[in-house]
Amino acid sequence: MLRVAVAGASGYAGGEVLRWLLRHPEVEIGAVTAGGNAGAQLGALHPHLFSLGDRTLAETTPETLAGHDVVVLALPHGHSSAVAEGLGDETVVIDCGADFRLSSESAWTAFYDTPYAGSWAYGLPELTLSGGGRGRDALAAARRVAVPGCYPTAVSLALAPGLAAGVVEPQDVVVVAASGTSGAGKALKPHLLGSEVMGSMSPYGVGGVHRHTPEIEQNLGAAAGAPVTVSFTPTLAPMPRGILATCTAKVSSGTSAADVREVWDTAYEHETFVHLLAPGAWPATGHVVGSNHVTVQVALDERAGRVVAVAAIDNLAKGTAGAAVQCLNLAVGLPESTGLLGSGVAP
Repeated sequence: MLRVAVAGASGYAGGEVLRWLLRHPEVEIGAVTAGGNAGAQLGALHPHLFSLGDRTLAETTPETLAGHDVVVLALPHGHSSAVAEGLGDETVVIDCGADFRLSSESAWTAFYDTPYAGSWAYGLPELTLSGGGRGRDALAAARRVAVPGCYPTAVSLALAPGLAAGVVEPQDVVVVAASGTSGAGKALKPHLLGSEVMGSMSPYGVGGVHRHTPEIEQNLGAAAGAPVTVSFTPTLAPMPRGILATCTAKVSSGTSAADVREVWDTAYEHETFVHLLAPGAWPATGHVVGSNHVTVQVALDERAGRVVAVAAIDNLAKGTAGAAVQCLNLAVGLPESTGLLGSGVAP
C-alpha cells in the first residue's frame, strides 16, 4: 500500500483528490493538511467524505508531510515550491498548482506574480507530441510531477492531434471555453455568489491575460513542433463543475473532412480516458461529471476553412484530481487507470 498525504485538503481540489484516493485500491491516506483551516475537522469542510470526517487538518509543513510515499499538493500558486523543497527524492510529489507547469521563465514572469520555481515533468499522459510519443513518456518513475491546469487539459486534448499531424496551422488558434464556478476555488468571492452566477454567463481574463494562456501555447507547441499562437477567452458558466472548450484553427491546404476525422480517431483510439464521439454527437459537460473521462468531437468548417474541435471535462476530476491520481499511478509503476475507471454521474 502507498501512503499518500494531501496538502491543501480543505479546498475543492484537495477534497476531490481525497475522493479519488478513497477508491484507489493501492492507497492508504496519510496526513491531511491545510493553511488557514488547520485544526478543523475535515468533515466540517467536506461532509461528503464520510470515512475521513473525523480527521483533523494539520498544518502544512514539510515535517508533517515527510515519510509518505507520495505527497499531493493542492495549494494556491506560489506556495508549492517551499513545501516541495523540504521533501526528499524518496517522496513522489505531485503538484496540482501552477508552480512547476511552465518550462519558460519569461512566460511565468509575464503571467504570475511570484518567482519562477522551475519546471517538473508535465502530467498530461494523453498529450500527442510532435514526431511521435505521448506526454506519459516523461511520467514513468518521475519523482516530481506538475498536474496541468484544467483549461489547458481540455484545449490541449481537443487540438493537439491536428497540430501533431499537420492538418491544422499553428497560427490563428482561437479558443472560447466555459468553466464551472469551482474552478475559481473555495474562497468567498462576490462575483461567484449564487445570485450573481445563476442564470448568467460572463467572460473574464479577456484579451490574452488569463494565466493558462502560456500553458496552452506550451502544450500545443509541443504537439506542433513549432510555436503556436492562441487567442483564449474563458467564460464563467452557471454550473459547479465542468469545462466545455470550443477550439478553432485554420485547416492545412488540401485537408479533407475525412482526413481530419482520421487524425483524431487514430490519436485517441487506444486511450482509456479520451473518447472521440461518433460523428454528429457533441461533448457535453453533464456527460463527464464526476469522472476522469474526456469527450472530444471534431469537424471541418469548409466554408471558413477552419477545424472546430470541442472537448468536455470535469475541471475538478480530469482537470485536477483525477489527473493527479493518473500521474501518481504512472510515477509509481501502477497501471495508469488504477482507481479511475468509474463512469460519470447522470442526470
